[in-house]
Amino acid sequence: MICKVKKAIFLLLFFVIGLPLASQNIAIKNNVLYDLTTTLNFGVEARFAPQWTAEISGNYNPFAFRENTKWKHWMVQPEVRYWFCESFNRHFVGFHLMGGVFNMSNIDVPIVLVPTEKGRRYEGEMFGAGLSYGFHHILTPRLSLEYSIGLGWLHSEYKKYQCPRCGSLLETGSKDAFGLTKAAVSVVYMLDLSKKK
Repeated sequence: MICKVKKAIFLLLFFVIGLPLASQNIAIKNNVLYDLTTTLNFGVEARFAPQWTAEISGNYNPFAFRENTKWKHWMVQPEVRYWFCESFNRHFVGFHLMGGVFNMSNIDVPIVLVPTEKGRRYEGEMFGAGLSYGFHHILTPRLSLEYSIGLGWLHSEYKKYQCPRCGSLLETGSKDAFGLTKAAVSVVYMLDLSKKK
């Protein structure tokens, strides 16, 4: 199952990466919600039809904090969107895939990826797919704000270790869950690559 999901993500990645070459409008974006969690992130979205765009975003968190508390991870999330009005204007719905790797410890909050437990370390990989809804609010011809939320399926395969820094392997496991797959408040900068007459 994981191999099929990986193949689907890579196919969609190649599709999305190739779009900007033929597109006239490209959006560069940063998700402020990820910034608040110390996660570095960057996204690119390109129009390929009047009401269709494709986006690829990635995020990376390499940081560890006191008592080796960490939520280290990287993730890639490609998405195809349909806009009700026109691309990069007002309401849209989307379909996204996601995949990544995580290494977290000393986290005692309900995360759907693994059954977290204070004083333990979890590392593994995750994959998923979901549907999203969003709104693109134009501020100036170049600058916008975008809000989106997504729900879908997540699958993780993980190893649980005895302590946050080291320790022996306690168990391996996997988990499937339905839940939040996307949450974004993004600052968007628009590029216009169309040829001027």
